[in-house]
Amino acid sequence: MSTTSSSSSWATLLRMARPRATRANVFGALLAILLGFAIATQVQQTNQSGLEQLREDELIRILDDVTQEQGRVSSDIRQLEASRDRLLSGVDSSSEALKSAQERLDTLGILTGTAPATGPGVVITITDPGHKVTAARLLDALQELRDSGAEAVQMGDQRVVADTWFSDADGGITVSGHQIAEPYVIKAIGDSATMASAMDIPGGVTDSVRRDGAQSTVRQLKRVDITALHSLEEPRYARPVPAPTK
Repeated sequence: MSTTSSSSSWATLLRMARPRATRANVFGALLAILLGFAIATQVQQTNQSGLEQLREDELIRILDDVTQEQGRVSSDIRQLEASRDRLLSGVDSSSEALKSAQERLDTLGILTGTAPATGPGVVITITDPGHKVTAARLLDALQELRDSGAEAVQMGDQRVVADTWFSDADGGITVSGHQIAEPYVIKAIGDSATMASAMDIPGGVTDSVRRDGAQSTVRQLKRVDITALHSLEEPRYARPVPAPTK
């Protein structure tokens, strides 16, 4: 076989082995990147939490949280892959696209607080007749709930969203400028066992509330209804980035 023929054969093999930049390959690569980012973020947060100073039960809880987070990410990936396959199949693609868009709209409505939500979760009741509990304590409770996977939260009659803020007021606490009445009732949708454990860890929210001279109870329920809605406001400064011109 001549040198020219051999070179041509190798070039043909290289072209056959070269991956094709199809939409499916790009979508799969994006999913792999998202999964890697989520795992790396979780590992970094775990490393920064001072594991050498935690007790065995706290380490077990952290491991359970990581396992559950990995399960949620894997479930999201499977759902996205299934949607991708249905859209690429071309079978009734318009109705499938409409269904996917509606599901995304429903999800965004829950995340932004503009739609009611229902599901398993917890109801936390903080009884504070002496008005010793501060806004910072409610903020701590919210952070613990978010860290333990809460997907929707309501405090009193106020929906909690990304820009919710807390402040102390005469005889009570305000949530985004609206005073909520004592006892403070917090509803959260998510894994009820994980959120309840987060509230009851030694030195956590329940212990802190008790030190304030108040009482906190946590009920795990199969169904929690969050009906308070958040009204979207027109941003004063932020504007969408214009689409680049071709």
